[in-house]
Amino acid sequence: MKYIVIGGVAGGASAAARLRRIDEHAEIVMLERGKNVSFANCGLPYHIGGVIQNRSDLLVQSRENLCSTFDMDIRVRSEVIRVDPAEKTVTVRDLSDSREYQESYDKLLLSPGAEPVRPPIPGIDSDRITALRSLEDMDRIIEIIRSKQVKRAVVVGAGFIGIEIAENLRELDIETAVVEKMDQVLAPVDFEIAAQVHEHVAEHGVDLYLENGVCAFEPGDAGLTVQLEDGTRLPADMVILSIGVRPETWLAKEAGLEIGSTGGIQVNEYLQTSDPSIFAVGDAVEVAHIIGGKKTLIPLAWPANRQGRIVADTMTGRRKRSYRGSLGTSILKVFDLTVAAAGMNEKLLARHDISFRTVTVSRKDHAGYYPGAESLVLKLLFSPQGEILGAQGIGRSGVDKRIDLIAAAVKGGMNIWDLQDLEVAYAPPYNAAKDPVNIAGYAAENILEGMVSTVSYHEVDSLLQREDTEALDVRTPMEHRGGAIPGSLNISVDQLRSRLDELDRSKTYLVYCKVGHRGYLACRMLTQHGFQAVNLDGGYDLWLPVFRSRNGLISVVQAG
Repeated sequence: MKYIVIGGVAGGASAAARLRRIDEHAEIVMLERGKNVSFANCGLPYHIGGVIQNRSDLLVQSRENLCSTFDMDIRVRSEVIRVDPAEKTVTVRDLSDSREYQESYDKLLLSPGAEPVRPPIPGIDSDRITALRSLEDMDRIIEIIRSKQVKRAVVVGAGFIGIEIAENLRELDIETAVVEKMDQVLAPVDFEIAAQVHEHVAEHGVDLYLENGVCAFEPGDAGLTVQLEDGTRLPADMVILSIGVRPETWLAKEAGLEIGSTGGIQVNEYLQTSDPSIFAVGDAVEVAHIIGGKKTLIPLAWPANRQGRIVADTMTGRRKRSYRGSLGTSILKVFDLTVAAAGMNEKLLARHDISFRTVTVSRKDHAGYYPGAESLVLKLLFSPQGEILGAQGIGRSGVDKRIDLIAAAVKGGMNIWDLQDLEVAYAPPYNAAKDPVNIAGYAAENILEGMVSTVSYHEVDSLLQREDTEALDVRTPMEHRGGAIPGSLNISVDQLRSRLDELDRSKTYLVYCKVGHRGYLACRMLTQHGFQAVNLDGGYDLWLPVFRSRNGLISVVQAG
């Protein structure tokens, strides 16, 4: 049996190695267009910033090691330019000498990955503009920084890679601006989580230009001028494009393979294309989202590696293993903050007409009485029936553990009541007796069982415009003086029971505290005494960054 694998890195390399472990006698040919067959592309920004000092550390496996360990025929700088499913052949161009030749196959695996989006903006062909997708891209950026003596840079796009690049440029003391077409950074998280990132990157000297786009790059004697849609002109010695990626499907299209509605290669549950002898994995394929089963593109390393392993089992006939779908679990370091997400956010749930509720809890990453405890915010999205739909977290420590717990819970078919039942390891240096994930489950139950009604940050303004609604701050007077929602009445939760006669029973009270817990206690008290009360989800600390971001109180520049 002869297998050809097109593309290495995560999906292709994982599949090829698994093919050999299953079948010692198969002929395995891997064709890779680049110079490196297996490298850690997620580590590229950190080598630029000097955090990962040795370039060689990014090489997961060398061609020589893979060839000797797995007895494979690995050809780098070899671009497949044509697939002929009828003849079961591929046409290969050797990029070192432009020679073309054909190879036959019994079964073929496509792992071409995704390519950076490069829109037709005037001036985009400047040698000072590049993207970051490969080791060669990384080397080029480092060379531009060195040779052009870069002092100012513009990053176009505020996704995960864009923010990572911006952070690492700041590590080099390069003045950095990030331009983003959306009204927030990091599309996988909702605005109230992103607003905290806005504040944090601004504190670290990154200028954010939101709800803005680039309309031209103008070359000059000493660099570039980046012209934005609102007329702003940003000087730059270098521009890094991080607008996103699109699946690289031209080879599949020309071979007559089906392309899905998302633009990715269409595969069945066994990662088989419309041709039974051709399979596909990685960033180029569309997959089913674990939540709701909708087709989507999720260009992440874990899905690619997982797909590579299980597709090899199917290709060899060892066993047919289905790929259950992707959850999109992701995490990002933003200076000394961590941001993570799993499942769907509010925008995706609304787009797919999936009913949902939200709750946001703020707790310490470990026992508060043990030194070094840091706050983390955990947002849980769930259905009216208690199904877990997604989660987002932000904090300095412990965010990864909580998102991983919830991602595992979703894959295991657990619900919000099961979150309460998770028995998490506890000792003061590592956790509190009730983990934030447990607390999120309890808080979600309170909402579903009618123990409390909550409102989100975006509902505050409209509610307070009503004559029958008043904001009630149940924090201490000192906290209230330090900042409050405008027009709030302040009665601390400790005094509330004895001061109920000061409240108007004809009004609805929008109750809030620092993070939501005291607000919940106050709402329980008020409703049982016959008052109408709703609790502000996440409290004042969640509302405030949104208010600042929306009102230009941090260095976020919004078009118009």
